[in-house]
Formats: sequence, structure tokens, C-alpha cells
Amino acid sequence: MNIFERVAEYRAENNRLAWSGTFREYIEILKKDPTPAMTAHARVYKMIESFGVEEVGGHKRYKFFEQEIFGLDRALEKLVEEYFHSSARRLDVRKRILLLMGPVSGGKSTLVTLLKRGLEKFSRTDQGAVYAIEGCPMHEDPLHLIPHELRPDFEKELGVRIEGNLCPSCQMRLRTEFDGDIEKVRVERVFISEENRIGIGTFSPSDPKSQDIADLTGSIDFSTITEYGSESDPRAYRFDGELNKANRGLMEFQEMLKCDEKFLWNLLSLTQEGNFKAGRFALISADELIVAHTNESEYKSFIANKKNEALQSRMIVMPIPYNLKVSEEEKIYAKLIEQSDMKHIHIAPHALRTAAIFSVLTRLKETKKQGMDLVKKMRMYDGEEVEGYKEADLKEMQSEFLEEGMSGVDPRYVINRISSALIKQNVESINALDILRAIKDGLDQHASITKEERERYLNFISVARKEYDELAKKEVQKAFVYSFEESAKTLFDNYLDNIEAFCNWAKIRDPLTDEELDPDERLMRSIEEQIGVSENAKKAFREEILIRISAYSRKGRKFEYHHHDRLREAIEKKLFADLKDIVKITTSTKTPDANQLKRMNEVIKRLIEEHGYTGASANDLLRYVGSLLNR
Repeated sequence: MNIFERVAEYRAENNRLAWSGTFREYIEILKKDPTPAMTAHARVYKMIESFGVEEVGGHKRYKFFEQEIFGLDRALEKLVEEYFHSSARRLDVRKRILLLMGPVSGGKSTLVTLLKRGLEKFSRTDQGAVYAIEGCPMHEDPLHLIPHELRPDFEKELGVRIEGNLCPSCQMRLRTEFDGDIEKVRVERVFISEENRIGIGTFSPSDPKSQDIADLTGSIDFSTITEYGSESDPRAYRFDGELNKANRGLMEFQEMLKCDEKFLWNLLSLTQEGNFKAGRFALISADELIVAHTNESEYKSFIANKKNEALQSRMIVMPIPYNLKVSEEEKIYAKLIEQSDMKHIHIAPHALRTAAIFSVLTRLKETKKQGMDLVKKMRMYDGEEVEGYKEADLKEMQSEFLEEGMSGVDPRYVINRISSALIKQNVESINALDILRAIKDGLDQHASITKEERERYLNFISVARKEYDELAKKEVQKAFVYSFEESAKTLFDNYLDNIEAFCNWAKIRDPLTDEELDPDERLMRSIEEQIGVSENAKKAFREEILIRISAYSRKGRKFEYHHHDRLREAIEKKLFADLKDIVKITTSTKTPDANQLKRMNEVIKRLIEEHGYTGASANDLLRYVGSLLNR
């Protein structure tokens, strides 16, 4: 579409959404739909909810966050349910500052930015429409025009709650411009916008000596003092502080606990009573959700100071830990690279996953559960099955350490090291080894890690390398095994014949000699051992396969080996083990014969077409796996 057509469409949409009318006309709108009169907290919750909610394993997953924030489903569920939902229902938590507390680069700022952008978009929808008194510097709720004595009747008729008072500016205008006649007051639809300073305020601490409280509450306009004669005249005051402009929406305090105390005391009345003091005026009403963020060390220093008890009691602290799921960590790196100008450089499959494995391992804590190591724990956290452990074990480990995920390597460090690998001259692609090498090189420059931590991290790099080695072998294994698909099916059928006989206490008839034989235990175990099925667990595993076959049969479907993930892995590993010598010779020979060359080309083609490699990265992979097999 022509770009100017898009601009024209955007302008037309703005004109369509714009609305201006009298206060009486606004009341008619509320009679049909009272949602525009909802509180700022309710608006944020409705905005999150409007994107969709799904139930996953007994937990709620909010789709609003899924494109930007990864691996924090449990923390986000707690945040939405315990704070936003409760606040939307006017429970007492809405009178609290929401303090997001977590390690650096953990997603706190991203979360707040997401809420701000979400509110901007939501205010342009019918269900998120915001109406304000026309010309009000605080874009306040038109229902504030209704005298307190008449509010119960209006509340009953409209089905709304009216809280708060007119700002000093609107009080004066009502007296001087409209002679106290609220019906004459104009109302307009406004769109929440950080850029236009409507419904979103952001306060960032700076030098305490130079920063003025006016940044929060507005200031006297000295150029008009002589005209209006008094500092208490609203016309001589600029209602342009961040608290003024955040009315009807969200106020962000960046690094809140770095602020000077005089800025924080302003929040005591705002959180508890919904108003704040500015200039020589009575308390000014404000309906806004206050979100702040800080790191753990600053929070601990804050609560250690007895002078902060009053403010501390007015906070809801929500821990925002690092992500602990490898697959989600991988998405974080992919997102950050996608936003860069380095998209043209090919990143080989599993490279980002390997970096994610390293990162997650640094954040996990050793469990006391017997037989469970960090790698197994990492896999269970990522939704993989680990033999011998159940869902209850996972929940027990998740509740074992409240501070898990609050330390370790941050995503920013890893993406910096990936960037270092990407930025090298004349590089067309990078692989997992390139990234691990860059991470290792960067540890010496990482000023905040101790010598002991460095040793631990070097060990985790080795573990991540081993995990990649297995992934690489598996990738080549799949590509080679495809050429032997018939062999895989034959092995599968043979295995099924044997487990069926085993479970039914029956014999197998030899197709050539017609004699009856016992099930081939050596064959069955050679397959099952590939995926770690123990001697004690073999019977249960075999019965599970037969139950799956029966279920498929009842539905009139044929059961294939790839319909059961663990069995597929076992068949492929067994076949690959049998083919290992062929793979070893094919990948390591410097002068392959015609047959070997043909097979190599088939494998490379499959790696490119089905696994996302380029020609160069596929060749690198084959050479690397060949060297692994020759060790």
C-alpha cells in the first residue's frame, strides 16, 4: 500500500475516534456503557485481559505479555491476579505502590514499557475509551463535576462510583466560565499518550541537589504572577508535573529507591487517599497506578532504614526474577538480534539454545532432591520429562528457593557477547562454539563476578558445550537416519513384535525356520538403553507402547515410531549407533568416494531444507560431529 494512503487512513481513523460534546451528552454515553468511568487500575487490568487469557496446566497465561516477555508466566500471573485484578475490583491493594524488584536486565523496564504502550493502544479502542474535561491540564474525569451531595443518585442511576474532586484549574473555570452550570462544561475523548503527556508520567531520579519537587507536582508560573496577583491562583500555576500528567493512567518511577526522600513522601497521601499536595492549593485528586522498579540490594537497604516504614507499608513488592526456561531464554536473544542490523548474519541452529543453557545454569540453585543435578533440573523447568521424576517433584523444586532466579548471568551480558561474535569482519555465519568462545572471553572483562563465580561459569560453559555436542550429533543423526528410513521402520516393527510377545508371555515365530523363539531381550534392551530406560522400568515402558498402539487402533489409525517421542529417539539413536562407523568415515574422509559424496550431499541438503542450516554451517556441523565421533 502507498505510504501516503496509510497516513491518510491513520488521519481518518483519528477523526473517527475524536469526540467532543457537553457534559449532558457524556452522561448519555455512560447510561449506555459505564466502562469509560472505570478507574486507572481497572483500565490496566481490562487492557491486559482484552488480549486474551488461556489456562495452561492450572495456571493463567496472559497473551498481552507473550511477544515481549519470556519465561516469567508464574511471576506475571501473580502480578496480574494479586495486584491488577484486585486493584480493578477496588480492593485495598489499589492504594499501594507496585514495586517491581529484581536483578538487572530481568525485564522490569520492559514490563512497564509494555504496560504504557498497551494503555496507549487500548485508549483508542471502544472498550478502553477515556473521556476528560476539555481544557483540563490533568485530563480529569468529567464525573468530578457532580456535587458531592448529588453523587449517590448519579452512582445509582449510572452504575458507577465517583471518587475525587475537581482540580483547582477546573474549579475556577466552572465558577468563572460556566457560572457553576456543569451542563455547559465541554467533555472530549482523549488518547493516552506518553509523548503527548496524557495519562502517562515518568519520573527518573537525577542529582538530588538540582532536582526539584516541581518535576512531580507542577510549579508556579512566575510570568503570570503579576497578572493574577497570587501564587494560589490556579491560572498562575503550571499543572505539568509527572503526577499531574499521569492522572487517569500510569505513573512510572524509574529506579524509585534512588530518589531523594522528599520525592517519596509525596506518594504517601497519593497512594492511600488518592490525592497529593501541590503549591498553595488544597489536596489535588489523582487516579493513577504507580509502578516503580528497583534492584534487590537497593530494596534491602531501603527496608533496613526505619524511617521508610510508612512508605514500605504502602508498597506491594513483586519479585521479577530471571527466566529459568532454556526455550524462553532463546526467544529473548532471538528477539534482541531481530531488532538489530545484524539479521543478515546466519546463526546456526542450536547456537542461541547453547547460550541459553549456559545462562539458565548460572541462575539455578542446587536442589536437595536425591539424584537431581542442575542439568536435569534445567530440563524439567523447560517442560522436558526426566525419568524417575514427576510433576510433584517439579513443583517441590520450584518452591524450594524463593530467591531462585534473582542472581546469575543477565541476558544483557550474553547478548553483548553474541553481538561481539556477530560483529567480526567477514563472518557469514556463527555457531554455538563461536558464541561459547565469546562468552568465555568476556568473563575476564566482567567486573562484577568473583573468582569463584568465574570458575563456576567456566564449568557451566563446559556443560553447555556437552549439551551442544549431543544436539549436534542428534542433528546429523536425524539427517543420516532419513537415508535409512526403511531400516528404521524394520527395526521398529521388530521391536514391536518382541515387546508384544514379552508382555503377553508369548513366543515369536521365526519367519524363515518357522520355529518358536523367546522374545529377543538383547534387541529390546539395546533400543531402550539408548534413552536411559532402566531394567526396572523396561516392563512399564513396553506396556506404555502397547497401550498407545491400542489407542491408535481404536481410532482407526496406524501407529508409527515417530508417534511416540521417546521411542522415536530410541530407534534413531540405536540406528545411528549401528551407523556410527559409516557416519564417521563419511564425515572425516578427505577424499570421499562417489557413494560417500552422494550421501554427504543428501545429508547437507536435508540439514539445509529441514533444519535451517546454510551450506557453510552444515559443512561445519558435519566436520565437527566427525571429530566428535573420532575421539
